Amino acid sequence: MHDPLVYLNGEFTPLSEAKVPVLDRGFIFGDGVYEVIPIYGGKMFRAKQHMARLFRSLAAIGIPNPYSEDEWMALIGKVTDACPDDTQLVYMQVTRGVAKRAHAFPAEVKPTVFIMTNPYTPPDAEAVNNGVRCVTTEDLRWMRCDIKSVSLLGNVLAAQHAAENGALEAIQFREGFLSEGASSNVWIVRDGTVYGPPKDNRVLEGIRYGLLQELCAACRIPFALKAIARDEVFAADEVLLTSAGREVLAVVSIDGLPVNGGKPGPLFGKLYAAYQDAKRA
Repeated sequence: MHDPLVYLNGEFTPLSEAKVPVLDRGFIFGDGVYEVIPIYGGKMFRAKQHMARLFRSLAAIGIPNPYSEDEWMALIGKVTDACPDDTQLVYMQVTRGVAKRAHAFPAEVKPTVFIMTNPYTPPDAEAVNNGVRCVTTEDLRWMRCDIKSVSLLGNVLAAQHAAENGALEAIQFREGFLSEGASSNVWIVRDGTVYGPPKDNRVLEGIRYGLLQELCAACRIPFALKAIARDEVFAADEVLLTSAGREVLAVVSIDGLPVNGGKPGPLFGKLYAAYQDAKRA
């Protein structure tokens, strides 16, 4: 069995030998942030945007960034170069560090830094050609969803709700308006325009926000952000999911009700093709 190389607090070690103290604040409080970058053909995809979001998340919760961008890239490169697969998802996590259990920030604590990677298989032909099923749920998470925090219990519960109902994703609503999926951004298409929720504290600004806007521009598809009511999602011509792992997928059913007659729509087809081109660029 392959035992991948990981980076943990200054050392490269097999994953099976990596250990974190139980008083690490990531374990005790979920006090940390993370980032995930896809790698295609051995090249990191939109790495600068992913790293910028990691740095924003660190600043938002007051964890000093332990490395420069070049140092991060070098560490990531050593981990990913040790993986034999050309297509990977690299995971980075930074917690506040190890300290006596107390809620307030400890003084002079060194952040815990962890990097690993896994082979990645993009969505298969079944998901791409036939679309995916989703269910809805109330968004019960905290009000700083713009921070990519390791405190993911709300997302976990939403994802479990989807799994228990035979769906790929749970589409969440807060006070009657679309926020996002358990682990993806959600978009609707209406009258030829792609709409997404505003970029604010209620959603994690997925890197695909900027990417989808660029793809829409390349395909000459109008793109706009606005508050999207629950009824608008169910009345949409198309519904899309985007994330690092899911790329772009068409939603063909929500709570058992068909979207676009239960099949992927034409704008999805254009955007999916454009996404594949972007990966190869």
